[in-house]
Amino acid sequence: MASTNLSTKTYRNVRDLPAAVWRALESNARNANVILPQTIKARAESSAGRPTTGIIWITCSSSKSSSSNIEYVLAVTEGITGSYPIFIYTTLPFHLLRRERIRPSIKLLAMALDSALSSRRRVYSVFAPKSITEVFAQEWSDLTCIAYYNKPYYAASISYCTARTLDTQSLTKETSLGYKLRPAVADDVQKVGELCFLFAKDSPPFVLSRGKAQMEARRLIEMKQVWVHEAQHPGQQKEIACIVAFTRNSDKVAAITKVCTNPEWRRRGCAGRLVREVCKYLLITGPNPKESVVLYAAHDNLAARSVYDRIGFVGLSQGGPTVEGADPWLEIGLDASKVDIGHW
Repeated sequence: MASTNLSTKTYRNVRDLPAAVWRALESNARNANVILPQTIKARAESSAGRPTTGIIWITCSSSKSSSSNIEYVLAVTEGITGSYPIFIYTTLPFHLLRRERIRPSIKLLAMALDSALSSRRRVYSVFAPKSITEVFAQEWSDLTCIAYYNKPYYAASISYCTARTLDTQSLTKETSLGYKLRPAVADDVQKVGELCFLFAKDSPPFVLSRGKAQMEARRLIEMKQVWVHEAQHPGQQKEIACIVAFTRNSDKVAAITKVCTNPEWRRRGCAGRLVREVCKYLLITGPNPKESVVLYAAHDNLAARSVYDRIGFVGLSQGGPTVEGADPWLEIGLDASKVDIGHW
């Protein structure tokens, strides 16, 4: 039986990433959506002569005889409103992610991360497939003596929608109530910013000041990564009832990362209507159609899961069959008194 050796490599410059890393990320762009888009962005920034700071990639590979395979990619990345969690992607199928199997690799990743960082305060949470997150939190806590919270920040299923699974029958661009679904424009900054603020307010500990929420809204609109659902009561002015943002995008995959409805317009189907239209744009009618749209659906948000299921996102129906690629992910936070909370 061939022996297996594990090794890690750390990269601080996107230009140093070998082709094997790109192949690993692109081999499952859905699951790599937390890392691949930021890596593509860093490459574009570097090509334009703009320096990127605070970004680190760490790979863990296994080797058997003469073959070597990247099994994990850990990324330390930054956003416009703060540092992102530690993201970990794996090329391994979910059914192989048993704790006893993955622990040696995750332990090496934790040690390599500790060596690469200037401060342990940078690691405020980790987001990855469930068992990877759980093992990493344990290993990091053992290594650094920084405790992790037993209650996760976020427990969700990754799901995806394709042109084949998308239900287009319920798409409605405009109705008698004045519904209109469209990309956000510069004049929408204030109202989009208010919904960004509300979304963060409901997602502790990742809250935003109104100033940062406005900055995020401005950036989303500049990058053409947010749509709005206009609505109008008879005899009243139009309002923005809902927003949908898609901020992690690669060649084949787009990720819906923010869905927020104005409380006054909830339970009217606005979120579902807008998510459908955004998916249609991303998968079919847009200038660069994707193969998949992914999102993370919280386990405890049954209403949202039901909406996404009706739209065509797989693996979310209660009591439905298990779908390959629709797996549980987890974000676990570290002791807030010993870390610097970022935002994503």
